Amino acid sequence: MVLPDDDDNNGVVSVNNLTKVSLTIAKHLFSKQEHKENNVLFLPLSLQVVLGLIATGSEGPTRQQLLDFLQFESTDQIKSFVSHLHSVVLKDAFPSGGPRLPFVNGVWIDQSFSLRPSFKKIVSNDYKVTLSSVDFITK
Repeated sequence: MVLPDDDDNNGVVSVNNLTKVSLTIAKHLFSKQEHKENNVLFLPLSLQVVLGLIATGSEGPTRQQLLDFLQFESTDQIKSFVSHLHSVVLKDAFPSGGPRLPFVNGVWIDQSFSLRPSFKKIVSNDYKVTLSSVDFITK
């Protein structure tokens, strides 16, 4: 998969960066003794999308640390990747219906927190994620 419209083949570099990030996460995960002796299900793309979403809602040093780890230049580049992911990999591509790759995301936030309307819009429009307010204290 190549990312859309980046100058100087940055799309290809970005895919290579995603692979590097996946391998970094995998090496860390599988370095733990408890994971060496058990079966582990690891979905690096899901983790990268979630970390990208968190980066989009973050500011300052936290955002920069996430961008550095994910090897993206900006949250706009992350949103472009996620949009491309939805249009190519997750679209309904079969004559009989169904996505090429089922991918379900949701964000559950404690009802005592409020989110900026701009972030809610990004979550809904760019990430195609359902946002739900939940009572984590009593339920």
